[in-house]
Amino acid sequence: MNKYENLKARLDKGEDASMKCFGSSMLPILTNPSTCKYRRETSYKIGDIVFCKVKGRYIDAHKITAIQGNRYLISNNHGHNNGWTSTIFGRVIEAVLADGKTRSFLKDDATDR
Repeated sequence: MNKYENLKARLDKGEDASMKCFGSSMLPILTNPSTCKYRRETSYKIGDIVFCKVKGRYIDAHKITAIQGNRYLISNNHGHNNGWTSTIFGRVIEAVLADGKTRSFLKDDATDR
């Protein structure tokens, strides 16, 4: 089982789960690398950073930028759209950034500690 399937399995059980995410597509919100903690939610909103599947590919930390019915447009933080999905496994509730600071996403406004 790969890291994405492990994360999905834990979220499917109702657990909060963490995974290290790499890349610069979410700068400056998330640094490279960041360890993101995810939680399954009953609903998601524009601006949520989520773990999902788009066109058969796992996307570990990208934003919801539009919603149409039960479909969500997934994009990075630089304007690139990955595509539409109705398969969201969870959203980022907290991230430990590369500098060791923890950033909370539990409220509407992200805060750093």
